[in-house]
Amino acid sequence: MQLIILSAGKGSRLPSKFRNKPKCLVELNSKPLLLYNNNFFKLFKKKIIVSGYRKFYLKKLSKKLGFINIVNKRYATTNMVYSLFLTKKKVNSDVVIVYGDVIFDPNIYKLLKKSQNLIPVNINWLNNWKKRMSAKNILNDAENLTIKKDGKLNEIGNKIDKKKMPKYQFMGIIKIKKKSFDNCYRFFQKLKNKKIDMTAFLNLCIKKRVMTLKTRKYSSFWYEIDTASDHKFAEIEMKKNILNNIYK
Repeated sequence: MQLIILSAGKGSRLPSKFRNKPKCLVELNSKPLLLYNNNFFKLFKKKIIVSGYRKFYLKKLSKKLGFINIVNKRYATTNMVYSLFLTKKKVNSDVVIVYGDVIFDPNIYKLLKKSQNLIPVNINWLNNWKKRMSAKNILNDAENLTIKKDGKLNEIGNKIDKKKMPKYQFMGIIKIKKKSFDNCYRFFQKLKNKKIDMTAFLNLCIKKRVMTLKTRKYSSFWYEIDTASDHKFAEIEMKKNILNNIYK
């Protein structure tokens, strides 16, 4: 498997003091966000990172970590899907795609090794999100995610029903077989909307039967850093995890 990290963004929702570097290099407890997942990165021989905003900050670090660095020169006017398919010429096997602004348990690798298209879904998301933001913001930020009886993803990316919170939330991690990656690439090339976001694209791929995604419920830690409150929460939680030897 190959690893692709999508890290072209600048973190526009974070305070300006965090935007002097790419979002993935925002520091938590004096350590860049990206490095918290290094134990996971080490499990892959072939690694690609897509940079964009202030790309020069990532150039040296990505080389040190063993990544091929691909630059999205249009990062300001495109989205993660566009960044993803800039890697097309470098992809020659199944891929694991990871957002650059998430921290998670590296043991998820065992799940991702399964020979199928797969999307982990977090089952403890709501408890954590209540510590990150208000109920109103949860309704605005969270996305609907439903699963079929056979475990395949049914829907992702739409606004949630205020009366019914989803049981699961997308973690910014996807495993896609090489054939499906190629099919998705060709599908993207035909789309008029080149600014489509990732979950909307995945939803469209499912509806148009470009690919199927098997879901796997996941309960271990997962933090997403989008705002100042996310940053504060992640710093506190990572200190706990390190002290309790959950994360080293």
